[in-house]
Amino acid sequence: MNLQGKVALVTGGSRGIGRAIALALAEQGAKVAFCHPDDAQAQDTLAELQKLTEAESLPADVSDEAQVEGMFDAVMSRFGRIDILVNNAGILRESPIAETKIDEFDRVIAVNLRGTFLASRAFVRRTEEGRIINIASDLGFLGREEMSAYTASKGAIIALTRTLARELAPKILVNAIAPGSIETDMTSPASMSPEQLAIDMATPLARFGQPEDIAAMACYLAGPQSNFITGQCFGVNGGSVMT
Repeated sequence: MNLQGKVALVTGGSRGIGRAIALALAEQGAKVAFCHPDDAQAQDTLAELQKLTEAESLPADVSDEAQVEGMFDAVMSRFGRIDILVNNAGILRESPIAETKIDEFDRVIAVNLRGTFLASRAFVRRTEEGRIINIASDLGFLGREEMSAYTASKGAIIALTRTLARELAPKILVNAIAPGSIETDMTSPASMSPEQLAIDMATPLARFGQPEDIAAMACYLAGPQSNFITGQCFGVNGGSVMT
């Protein structure tokens, strides 16, 4: 999985799955930039990355076109190239559909789906050959009550992945990862009701995954071993979805 000489950009890379992916790519030799929504944890993540490689931290809202373009310009200015894009930035809002406010729905779609589109477009405008890795969710297949915006955004990311894979082949390979229940600050078992926890534990492996489980798959998709793979969505989910 040697990524020496490669430059990766991870959106939402200051914490959770994004942080794990950024660190794993750095361990494989890639130079790493990551963006975050002005997150206090970003400085700590940057310090950890700089122990391993050249790294850059960039505050940016991925739903904002100008900020995304500026972020990519900054990475190009610093590193001269971008080889790997990981569209990880995402937010989650839960409410029954009858109580969901339109601005809440729109915000989830803006960050999760529009953000993936804007970053992918910016990447393609600057890169002739490389990898795009989109972070979807098993809920993009399963659905989940009281998560209409989140599940819709993740299902759309899976569809967008397949479209971009066809459009950008053979030079840019595009794949997705659909995590199951991963233990992060956004989806911590300690914060869940007993009923919700029971649902998320009802998989063949009967446990939560770790951010490093997703990072391992991201490294594989970023590396040369995956040269004949595009348009796929890999379920790293403990068996919640089997395809």
